[in-house]
Amino acid sequence: MSMLEDPAQPDLESCRGTMSTEEDAKWLQWVTHQFETIAEKDREINLQQFKTALNVKESFFAERFFTLFDSDGSGTITLQELLEALTLLIHGNPMDKLKFLFQVYDVDGSGSIDADELRTVLRSCMRESAISLPDEKLDQLTLALFESADKDCNGAITFDELRDELQRFPGVMENLTISAAHWLTPPAAPRRPRALTWAYWHNHRSHLLCLAAFAGLHLLLFALAASEHRARGASVMVAKGCGQCLNLDGSFIAVLMLRRCLTWLRATWLAQVLPLDQNIQFHQFVGYVVIVLSLVHTVAHIVNFALQAQAEASPFQFWELLLTTRPGIGWIHGLASPTGVALLLLLLLMFACSSSCIRRSGHFEVFYWTHLSYLPMWILLILHGPNFWKWLLVPGTLFFLEKIIGLAVSRMAALCIVEVNLLPSKVTHLLIKRPPLFHYRPGDYLYLNIPTIARYEWHPFTISSAPEQKDTIWLHIRSEGQWTNRLYESFKTSCPMDCDPKPLSRSLKMKRSQRRPESLEHQHIHSGTSVQGAVAYSKDVTVELTSYRPKGTPQQGDQGLVSTAVTKEGAQARWRAIAEPGQVSEKSSENHLFCNIKCYIDGPYGTPTRRIFASEHAVLIGAGIGITPFASILQSIMYRHQKRKNICPSCQHSWMDSAQDEDMKLHKVDFMWINRDQRSFEWFVSLLTKLEMDQAEISQEGPFLELHMYMTSALGKNDMKAIGLQMALDLLAKKEKKDSITGLQTRTQPGRPDWNKVFQKVAAEKKGKVQVFFCGSPALAKVLKGHCEQFGFKFFQENF
Repeated sequence: MSMLEDPAQPDLESCRGTMSTEEDAKWLQWVTHQFETIAEKDREINLQQFKTALNVKESFFAERFFTLFDSDGSGTITLQELLEALTLLIHGNPMDKLKFLFQVYDVDGSGSIDADELRTVLRSCMRESAISLPDEKLDQLTLALFESADKDCNGAITFDELRDELQRFPGVMENLTISAAHWLTPPAAPRRPRALTWAYWHNHRSHLLCLAAFAGLHLLLFALAASEHRARGASVMVAKGCGQCLNLDGSFIAVLMLRRCLTWLRATWLAQVLPLDQNIQFHQFVGYVVIVLSLVHTVAHIVNFALQAQAEASPFQFWELLLTTRPGIGWIHGLASPTGVALLLLLLLMFACSSSCIRRSGHFEVFYWTHLSYLPMWILLILHGPNFWKWLLVPGTLFFLEKIIGLAVSRMAALCIVEVNLLPSKVTHLLIKRPPLFHYRPGDYLYLNIPTIARYEWHPFTISSAPEQKDTIWLHIRSEGQWTNRLYESFKTSCPMDCDPKPLSRSLKMKRSQRRPESLEHQHIHSGTSVQGAVAYSKDVTVELTSYRPKGTPQQGDQGLVSTAVTKEGAQARWRAIAEPGQVSEKSSENHLFCNIKCYIDGPYGTPTRRIFASEHAVLIGAGIGITPFASILQSIMYRHQKRKNICPSCQHSWMDSAQDEDMKLHKVDFMWINRDQRSFEWFVSLLTKLEMDQAEISQEGPFLELHMYMTSALGKNDMKAIGLQMALDLLAKKEKKDSITGLQTRTQPGRPDWNKVFQKVAAEKKGKVQVFFCGSPALAKVLKGHCEQFGFKFFQENF
């Protein structure tokens, strides 16, 4: 893996040195305004207000900065003192900033920094960046930085030695500042709408063409229906035109949810023409169009009925025309008016219950059951309009065939959840016994139903195991909603924490159930409870990580695996048997359960990530739990590399075949994982460690797979509250050939990526046509899509 540093996102203040005079005046005005909002009547701020304003987590830095800002030693900071200090940090020259940094690190004011002072500073840096490491690792970091900076070995770091050490890190001294504080950042100027550039057209041409065809077809249908009834007046023309468009939309909206058909289409040439990846968004768009057309259709009919009721020759009143069958409007017993009213009410109910505030606020059942009203709506539409059944015939048949096939396949035989791992950040790792005929591709997803959690709820989750893994299917589920939280808590509290009367017998039975066939020894990598001694935490963390061990390392437990260390309570209840059927039957630790719980799955269904193996240069970007589709893909890559590996029986020399699979055109893969905190790296590190080991054995020019890890809670090297820690982490990583945060060879970068620099580096490699695959938050997707348009990269987003 590459040990080169990834470009990190620069702090906002680091760019202020190039501000114009007008921008500088606006910034000073903003700081003054913010100061006045938090200052008391005496127009001074104390330590607590200062700490809150600068968003400083650690008291050490708050006190040090406050002391240095308080130039008169009065115990409070005036506006003038604040502006002078900030001007020095933001507009001052590198030497002025360095002197300030040295004063922060020189706790006792002796004019030099000893090892104990540096250790205190590094500990505070770790807390400020939300990094937790054992005391032994902190000592190693302190010694690495101290020995590197203390050139004369006199036991103290002078100002000149600190300056020389910082100069080894290009760009740090020039941009040294305090990290962006929200109250010091003026409001950003509103973004201008993005123009329809050639790059935007290139990346969205299939989407735009389909939208144009959709709009053109609606205009054509509206015009034909309106012209046919032009003799009956404008209101009838509008009503009939909208009605004809609704015939199309009411049936087409079902086509967009034919998951099996869409999965099959992904394997054909139509995947290059149709925007199959946006079927959910297009389904929502068509839903909005249906709402608008229905309201216009209804208003036009109301106007027409009002005009008819006012006519002297009309035998019916307005309410009879609108609500009853007496006028005989419609092709079946005059049902057009009452069915129209019922349709509008059902449609508005479905629309209201489909909002994100309903779906994501723990009321998924409301969304689910109201969405099932499409069945009575289709029946009402057939009764309402004489031509709707013709439009529904083909898509409706396909839709019901899919439903019947899905129901038959999913309910044919109940599957079992055989193992559960409860991971940090409330992630539930499920291992489900794989059906014999369940064939999927890397990155696919399925729908999961667990009757003990919710009998009628089906939820989609990406498969995180590789297709080559024959025994089980892996799912990693983040607890974010009512159903997922209920799932996590049910396993968390499923076992009483009392003692087993026969622990030795249970232990023997469990070890036998854990055994893997010899043929799988080199294939199976346990993601849930096996991590390469990697993600390090301080001793006060109760749930420690497990470790992946290289072959030949003796260790009790599974082959190549190390059992999880647990809390005292978990150790006391290590082996448990549950008498009730279908519940957790064995417990290896508080967070690792062996069970036999009934579940059903529906799938698999394809995603945009199916295109990865047909790419030349693939850039995989995952944020948080959005990494799950790439877990499957990277494992599949590992299995394929293992298949190409040859070992000489005599000398044990290993080499890789140069020929790749026919369906794999990849020349280079850049994998980027962005996590908020340190513990979020845990479950995936074992696989990445194995990939790094395999990568070292590949004899070719440059790395085929390059990892890039980012931790957004960690402050960057340009921040005075983190520069010492980041320098120490760099030095220790070079010495130990591994990262102190994850244990990988790849250095974890602090902060967010600078996407412009990242994509510049990717484009400069010239490994072939670049395609970017992303799974994560919609906000980040918009940012990445804009950069991809700028660089001419194809962008694919997986919705989860």
